[in-house]
Amino acid sequence: MMRRIGILGGMGPEATILIMQKILAGTPANDDSDHIPLIVDQNTQIPSRIKHLLEGGTVDPSAALADMARRLVAGGADVLAMPCNTAHHYADAIRGAVSVPMLDMIELSCAHAASLSTNGLVGVLGSPAVRKVGLFDGPLARHGLKAIYAEDEDATLTAIRQLKSVGPKPEARAILTAASEALCARGATVQMIACTEFSLIPESVSPQATAFDTLDQLVKEVLLQAKA
Repeated sequence: MMRRIGILGGMGPEATILIMQKILAGTPANDDSDHIPLIVDQNTQIPSRIKHLLEGGTVDPSAALADMARRLVAGGADVLAMPCNTAHHYADAIRGAVSVPMLDMIELSCAHAASLSTNGLVGVLGSPAVRKVGLFDGPLARHGLKAIYAEDEDATLTAIRQLKSVGPKPEARAILTAASEALCARGATVQMIACTEFSLIPESVSPQATAFDTLDQLVKEVLLQAKA
């Protein structure tokens, strides 16, 4: 019997659909019952992480995230997963609200980066908020690695907002390509797609990079934990 996975979703909505698709695609199945049971809260009303962390917003998303976790567990979730990198800044509030485990996309991704890096540098293609709060810095440092972030944060934020509002368009793709190429030029050829909006356009990362998607690391762990 498989464990039910609760998905803290809506950050953003397309990323939530994407993780469901990836879980489905990654599960060998002959019938419906072979697939992993999911309970998904497509909660688009979680207060903005960008506003809270970057723009001086006073509404902390922690309480809303904790409430969502409680609802998922009340609905039967045995394990929680959250397809949003930036929202992992509030992971302690979620874990403190429930008794079931929450998978850590950040730790999983940093461990995978350690298996790829040869020079100690890892490029992080994510929201400027993850740099500001040092979301990846500590976990990478524990593996002897250093995070290198995109320098043009205004462009990165523009791309993320465009992906949220109008979906994948040429401008967002070009911004991600330029950011990835600039990281390669600074020596960070191992790169993490560390924003689930960018997970919608992984092909836009520079071909010079050895890149992986943090969302894929979360999916791999979901597949393992569901059958544990």
